[in-house]
Amino acid sequence: MAVSVSQARIFAERGEEIEASRVREVLRAAGLAVPLVVVGAALVAALALLTLQGARPHLDWAAPLAMAALVAASLAAMFFWSRLRSQLLLPLVRLEHSLSRVCQGEPGASDALDDAGVLARVAHDIRSLNEELTDLYEEMDNRVARQTMRLAQKTASLKILYDVAAGIQQAESVDELLLRFLRVLKEMINGRAATVRLVMPDGSRRLVGAIGLDDDLVREQDIGPVDLCLCGSVLTPGEILCGNDARYCSKVYGRRMFASSEMEVVTVPLEHRDELLGVYTVFVDRPGLKAREDILDLLATVGHHLGVAIAKQRSDMEARRLSIVEERNSLAHELHDSLAQTLASLRFQCRMLTDSLRGSAISLEARNDLSRIRNGLDEAHTELRELLASFRAPLDRRGLVPALEKLTHRFGQETGAHVLFQNDCRPFELSASEELQILRIVQESLANIRKHSKAHTVRVMLARESNGQHVLLIEDDGVGFSTPAAGSNPGEHIGLTIMEERARRIGAELRIESEAGEGTRVEVIFDGNRRGPRQGRVAA
Repeated sequence: MAVSVSQARIFAERGEEIEASRVREVLRAAGLAVPLVVVGAALVAALALLTLQGARPHLDWAAPLAMAALVAASLAAMFFWSRLRSQLLLPLVRLEHSLSRVCQGEPGASDALDDAGVLARVAHDIRSLNEELTDLYEEMDNRVARQTMRLAQKTASLKILYDVAAGIQQAESVDELLLRFLRVLKEMINGRAATVRLVMPDGSRRLVGAIGLDDDLVREQDIGPVDLCLCGSVLTPGEILCGNDARYCSKVYGRRMFASSEMEVVTVPLEHRDELLGVYTVFVDRPGLKAREDILDLLATVGHHLGVAIAKQRSDMEARRLSIVEERNSLAHELHDSLAQTLASLRFQCRMLTDSLRGSAISLEARNDLSRIRNGLDEAHTELRELLASFRAPLDRRGLVPALEKLTHRFGQETGAHVLFQNDCRPFELSASEELQILRIVQESLANIRKHSKAHTVRVMLARESNGQHVLLIEDDGVGFSTPAAGSNPGEHIGLTIMEERARRIGAELRIESEAGEGTRVEVIFDGNRRGPRQGRVAA
């Protein structure tokens, strides 16, 4: 809107009036008006008296009065200067200095404005302005600090994700990979303890490693065939503690137990395509991570990547298992099409020869030789059929335990003997080759029992010793036999030699104990965690 000249003049006059009024207020507030008036009045009076003295020299009182007026003017001027200096000039200097400090962002710059004289209102405005600037600076510093922290967390998150991606390619086994990131995740969220478990194909969970937990507790849980409370009481499925008071169990255990109000359990599922393959469990002090969505998102991302690594490793294992099965099936087909057909032809020809010689006058010795040849061919044909069945026996993808359970069940049905299978150890993992060698040792042992022992009861037991090694026991109550002495003829007891070779091939130990009439006891001692680093506590 355009402003007319008259209106501009009116605004200017009002401004001058306001400024003049403000000057008068400053003079009154500073106590300068009265001294200024006194100085002016005294000077005027002195000038008038001196003029009068010059006009009328006979007036003797005019000169002293003029001097008195000058003295009064001088005193009033000194008082005026003192008030001007204390009430206006010094506050103005301090105000200028404070403004300079405020402009530089110096904290507490307005504290020097307490004695601002007539400029107190201006000092108050500057103090308010300084406080607002200080608040803005603090808020800006806090924002910068928060952004810096977020950037640092993002950097750490990216580093962890990069390590996960690189670790997936570099790790020799899943156990090694999981143990490496067990420590990383625990330190990332400042946890007290952490564990990592793998979900096995049969649904059970195998403890891969733990940090911060008691060594004895971890070892006992790994060895014990049943779930036990810390106080030693047997738990029912799904229970963690027994029905006793927690303080009692803690006293028996000898270590402090944390209540749920003190500790938060953070779980990181290792999933791939909605299939749970493992889980990290980290124990964190309250208040935990409920308010840290960024950390929870990072943990979920790490869990997803590790889940992909586990799925890939299991896919590779399954491919190797199928490759072994395919190779053995191919070998079985070759044997069936060549040696089996040859044996079948020989058996048929032998029977034809027997039929053609029936009624002929041949010596008894020749007839006995012909019978031995026929029996030998039948026995060779039967053994070949068993060998083909063994080659074609599929490896159970759920692991060694289900395969042993199935094998012993079938053996009991075929022989009519009382066969027991007992598994007294926690889940463990073996490579497909190791599972195959152990399974063949058990098959050979059961085949020997079927052929020679005349046993009524057979027990197959899987257990774990206190030193961490697994023991597979096959024992029977049959007739037993005399174990071959060291250095005996290599052509004898070929089956036992093959079993020893199979055990040595996977780094296991084979022990055979037997006496005539006392049954036979076969033990296979092996390491159940040879696929990767040993399971157990990780050095904190």
